Amino acid sequence: MGMIRTLAFLCAAIGLSGSAFAADLPPAPAPRAPAVYLPPVVPVYNWSGVYLGINGGYGFGSSEWTVSQNLSGSTSSGSFNTNGGLVGGTLGVNFQTGAFVFGVEGDWDWQGLQGTSSNPFCTSIFTSGGIGASAGGAGCETKSDWIATIRGRAGYAADRVLFYATGGGAAGNVQTGLSTLSLQSNTEYGWTAGAGIEWAFADNWTAKVEYLFVDLGNTTCNTSANCGFDAPATASNNSVSFTESMIRAGVNFKFNGW
Repeated sequence: MGMIRTLAFLCAAIGLSGSAFAADLPPAPAPRAPAVYLPPVVPVYNWSGVYLGINGGYGFGSSEWTVSQNLSGSTSSGSFNTNGGLVGGTLGVNFQTGAFVFGVEGDWDWQGLQGTSSNPFCTSIFTSGGIGASAGGAGCETKSDWIATIRGRAGYAADRVLFYATGGGAAGNVQTGLSTLSLQSNTEYGWTAGAGIEWAFADNWTAKVEYLFVDLGNTTCNTSANCGFDAPATASNNSVSFTESMIRAGVNFKFNGW
């Protein structure tokens, strides 16, 4: 009987001590929430840097000859068209802050713009001051064989696509004269403005399409060897306007290091 009581006492003691030990244990951890998939972060394209490129396209514009007195009775040739191809090089730099891109770009293009007017204003110009010979169907000719611009650019980048506006100064060679004579050449200065879109198709390569309008103001055609005579022995003194629109495509290489 004593043995039974001893065993009962030991069992009770073990049970109480187990309950106390269990009370001291930390609570069981809550079940974990299922893992959430996070896609990898795709880096946004960085437009900052110096770039070098080539461009080419088509130019079309207008020219007009005017003078205070002409044997045709008119003071103007009227506006006539000029057009031709162009190709050249580009150098620029971009700075990016957030989605906005700012920069400076310069270019020089050879071009073959040319146009001739057969308006009576032009065909009445004499080719000889001595004998007063008619121009014999010669027209007023305006040409340009190079154009250069230096422009600011500002745009918005949607990752690898950049939409931009641009504007600045322009210079170009404007050649004028009767189409049967050699041409008088002058370098003229003016302004340009336009817009474009550029696409980064690789880490260091971009392609663009843009439109530019160029106004080189007025030049002169005032030597008898080029421009003829408005009357016998009276050399022509024409003011010649020149404007141009350019549609160009280009490819640029952007250097690393920014």
